[in-house]
Amino acid sequence: MRSIRPSFAPPRKSGGRRRTSPVLGAVALASALALTATACESGGAEAGGPATASTAPDDGGIRIPDDLKDRLKEHGIDLDKWKNGAWRNWDRDDWLREAQDYVNPIIEDLWDPDRMREAEEPDKSVDEGDLSGDRGVTDPEPRPLPARPVQPSYHASAPTAGKVFFDAPGGTMVCSATVVADPANPGRSNMVWTAGHCVHAGKKGGWYRNIAFVPSYNDAGRSAGELEGATKEEVAPYGVWWGDWAQTSDQWIEQGGATGGDGAPYDFAVIHVTPEKGSGGKSLEETVGSALPVDFGAPAVPEIESLTAIGYPAAPPYDGQKMYQCQDRPGRLSLNASDPTMYRIGCTMTGGSSGGGWVATGPDGKPALVSNTSIGPVTAGWLAGPRLGDEAKGVFDSVSEKFAGQ
Repeated sequence: MRSIRPSFAPPRKSGGRRRTSPVLGAVALASALALTATACESGGAEAGGPATASTAPDDGGIRIPDDLKDRLKEHGIDLDKWKNGAWRNWDRDDWLREAQDYVNPIIEDLWDPDRMREAEEPDKSVDEGDLSGDRGVTDPEPRPLPARPVQPSYHASAPTAGKVFFDAPGGTMVCSATVVADPANPGRSNMVWTAGHCVHAGKKGGWYRNIAFVPSYNDAGRSAGELEGATKEEVAPYGVWWGDWAQTSDQWIEQGGATGGDGAPYDFAVIHVTPEKGSGGKSLEETVGSALPVDFGAPAVPEIESLTAIGYPAAPPYDGQKMYQCQDRPGRLSLNASDPTMYRIGCTMTGGSSGGGWVATGPDGKPALVSNTSIGPVTAGWLAGPRLGDEAKGVFDSVSEKFAGQ
């Protein structure tokens, strides 16, 4: 009997990571581990929620969206106390849950190189019994393909890939993510695609805190030892981008869990980001030079010859510092006959890779994002990701429209 674990992993002291190889030019991260919450690593005591357009920094290095102070007050949150550490209070009454509750004020320099590097995997797992029984159309389990290191510089090999950092009750955590094109702001996207469990705890929790995206993390592919004492510019060469808004599916909020397959077919999220310290007026897409289109009409499994998943696996035997990728022909995984069938590929990537992009050839013959890492077995032999249909398009369109023209 095989167990499945969540992709959250607590931060690992003194860091270190793994390598990865490039994929399809503008590829995004992928990979995972555990059913439902497979690609996050934890390490402190934090997590995040959303916000909106920012103004100049307030005292204490925290930038406050125009409407954020009032929204925080509505929830009984004192901003001065919040920026001085009150965000670590995970009292259920303070853990904002509903979609419209997202608040994520910027705390400058919170994400320093040591904090980003420190993450290790939590000891949580569930029986593979969650996958037993007739739940619809499921193909035979794929062979476990070894993840291949992505060639540094990551910006040259996979410019849209990066890491999402956030704080949760269990500590500081990390997922993988992808810069995606925004039709409302052509060539100037500030949108990032990841897994739902990388921004929201699901049915037993709410929005995580201090959510931020770092494109091309550790771009030079340095080892963990080489990263000790590294500057912020070395680990985050294209800056730290805070999530001023995040959105996931209603199904994930209502059904999702840290382990098991609940909510996994709807385990996706979109984050709108803003630079921590300014970007000279450039958008995220302009800063990294690329953004992947999202294909919400990707064909069924038999018609896709190859998918490439990219991510920063952090659970052993990886350490989260380097980027990896897996390429395979997908099969089908059904967790519940009433839910959409998921894509599944063979891959040995582990926790920390959750939320990473799955890339295939789009209708125009160019790379497009068609899924993200959601779940996988604790033994790390395969990964599964949701098919992106109407629900995913609804989440994406909502965020795009909210920031149209900005």
